[in-house]
Amino acid sequence: MAVKHAQQPGNPSKELVIVTGISGAGKASALKTFEDLGFHCVDNLPLELLPDFARLVSSSSEVGRAAIVVDVREGATLDRLPEILKRIKNLLSTRVVYLDAQDAVLVRRYSETRRPHPLGRSETVSRSIVEERQLLDSIRNVADTLIDTSDFNVHELRAHIQARFGRQEEPPRLLISCLSFGFKNGVPLDADLVFDVRFLPNPHFVPAFRKKTGRDPKVSAYVCGFPQTTEFLDRTTKLLLYLLPHYVKEGKSYLTVAFGCTGGQHRSVAMAEKIGRRLKKAGYEVKTLHRDIGK
Repeated sequence: MAVKHAQQPGNPSKELVIVTGISGAGKASALKTFEDLGFHCVDNLPLELLPDFARLVSSSSEVGRAAIVVDVREGATLDRLPEILKRIKNLLSTRVVYLDAQDAVLVRRYSETRRPHPLGRSETVSRSIVEERQLLDSIRNVADTLIDTSDFNVHELRAHIQARFGRQEEPPRLLISCLSFGFKNGVPLDADLVFDVRFLPNPHFVPAFRKKTGRDPKVSAYVCGFPQTTEFLDRTTKLLLYLLPHYVKEGKSYLTVAFGCTGGQHRSVAMAEKIGRRLKKAGYEVKTLHRDIGK
């Protein structure tokens, strides 16, 4: 689910990853994956110690890559993180990875694990999530990488992080996400390529299709029954099959191809499904996601 990549003026041979984000979005699993990748990992480091930790990593001959979790457990001092980041980015290459998930997914995860929200038991989980988002807003705005884990299980999140942060002697396989979304809900921040399919005929105006989605065979057949759709699919597939080997050659390991329509229910869903199947047939590893299909 990533993103914005800023120039890092710090020591290029050293790397610090700050893992943050919404409680329940998978920070613990992410940190374990970083540890498996050879990062020196620390959970819930007090914010006031972060500059000292960064200096230690920068000067250490034994620690080359480190990852820490900083989140809402930090409390009132959390607002200082953006200011501290400016200082430590002059010491070493630093990236902020922000994990997020849809509210309904977070509530379900808390229900399944029966764990209390870190903000306490006095409020409902839903209310705590709203409060936490407000507290983390300034940090989300300075994140270099945003990952939406709503559609990831633990293994898929692990693969996602390994693909983005792992160092492998051989070029990794390119992992492709075909993502549908609705423009009315905003363009996905993690999209590498965005295709606007609002030029296609809209099933929303067909009463029989309005409450269905692009996954429905009849809706998909309707959208794909127009010559402009056929041409779009053929031209887009040809473009992607041209681009993908070049992305692999340049070392890119994860690509998000997003398709947007007005609401993210019909046209974008059908196109993401169709293109995803075509890329799988061409031998690529593809995951098809629909961000707004339940909204």
